[in-house]
Amino acid sequence: RRQRRGAVWGTLGALLLLAAGVAAWYFGRPSPARTAEQLMRSRYSAYTLGDVDHLLLTWHPSTRPTTLVLDDDVRWVGLDVLAREHGGPFDDEGTVEFRAHSRHRFDDGRLVQHEVSRFVREGGRWSYVSGVVD
Repeated sequence: RRQRRGAVWGTLGALLLLAAGVAAWYFGRPSPARTAEQLMRSRYSAYTLGDVDHLLLTWHPSTRPTTLVLDDDVRWVGLDVLAREHGGPFDDEGTVEFRAHSRHRFDDGRLVQHEVSRFVREGGRWSYVSGVVD
């Protein structure tokens, strides 16, 4: 497991967390996101910070990997939420479609990951189940 602690990325990551409106449940709390989209945004923020613990904590046990290694050379630089279906405060499942933009340390071009992620809520807690990437 790794934690990216660099001053620049730590500050940028903190600003992204605040901008996404996820700071209240991100720090030290077990994912009381009210919606699937809020959980997805907190997971994106965890990717920007390299916070493997948060990613694993918010991954559904039925699909969670035993370990997760993130690429230190990838910098996540933007998120566009394109659509959401269900996943509200009174739903038990939902999907969020998004584009996550990144840059690789050794490449000047931008990469875009387009994904539709599936979430479930069990016991009042949202979890990431799976995603389809194209």
